[in-house]
Amino acid sequence: MPTNPSRSRRTHLAALLLAPALAASLLTVSSAASADTLDSIAKAGVLKVAVPEDYPPFGSVGPDMKPQGYDIDTAALLAKSMNVKLELVPVNSANRIPYLQTGKVDLVISSLGKTPERDKVIDFSTAYAPYYQGVFGPADVKVTGPADLTGKTVGATRGALEEIGLTQMAPNANIKRFEDNNATIAAFLSGQVQLIAAGNIVAAAIIAKNPPRRPEPKFVIKNSPCFVGMNKNEPKLQAKVDAAIAQAKADGTLNTMSKKWFGAPLPADM
Repeated sequence: MPTNPSRSRRTHLAALLLAPALAASLLTVSSAASADTLDSIAKAGVLKVAVPEDYPPFGSVGPDMKPQGYDIDTAALLAKSMNVKLELVPVNSANRIPYLQTGKVDLVISSLGKTPERDKVIDFSTAYAPYYQGVFGPADVKVTGPADLTGKTVGATRGALEEIGLTQMAPNANIKRFEDNNATIAAFLSGQVQLIAAGNIVAAAIIAKNPPRRPEPKFVIKNSPCFVGMNKNEPKLQAKVDAAIAQAKADGTLNTMSKKWFGAPLPADM
C-alpha cells in the first residue's frame, strides 16, 4: 500500500512533540531512582531506625515504658551525628530487612549479623557492637586461651555453637554439658563448674543480676559482630554511618556503651 505523506508528517510531528515530555519523564524517574537517602534524611530532619524491643541488652522496653539498650543508644548516636531527630521503629528478626527495603526505615540497628544471603540484598556498616561466643569466668580463674582450660571445668549448653566450637578448640578441657541455657547458667552460679561457655549476651544477662560470681570474658570462641544495615548503593549514607562509628570508637563512646549494656569493654579486635 502506498505511504500517505500527510499521515507520515503527522506521525513525525507527534513524535517531536512527545519527545521533550518523554525525556522529562525519564529524567524524573532517573532522579528518583538515584535519590540519596542521606539527603532525604537531612531534608526530612528525621532518621527512622528499626530497633529491637524484645532482645535485651540490645533493645527492650524499660521500666518507664521507653525503649532502652545498646542499639537504642547507637541509633541516638547516629541521629546526633546527622543533626536530625530520631524516630525509633520496633521490629523483629523477620520484618527488619523488609522494613528497610520498603522504605519504612532508613537504617536497621537490630543486632544484625552479616551473612552471604543478607549481603546480596542490603549493605552493611563497619561493626558497631560485639556479638560472640566465648568462655567466661570469675576474675580469680586465670584463663587466656584454650590451652589454659586443661584441668578446669567448663559448663556449656549441649549442641550450642559455643559447645561445638569449644569441643574442637580445647579437646583436653573438662566440658560439662547441660540441656539448656538456664541449666548451664545455674551450674556456673552454683560453682558446679568454674567457667561457662556462652554468648556474650548470656554473660551480660548474668552480670545484670549482679551475682557473687560475675563472669568476665576470658577468650573468644567465635566472633560474629553486629552491623548497621542499609539499602544497597547508598555511598553517602554508608560513609556517614561509618564515620560516626569510627568516631565513637576513637573517643570511647562505644566502649562506655559496651560496659553499660554488656558489662565488659569492647573486644580488642573490634
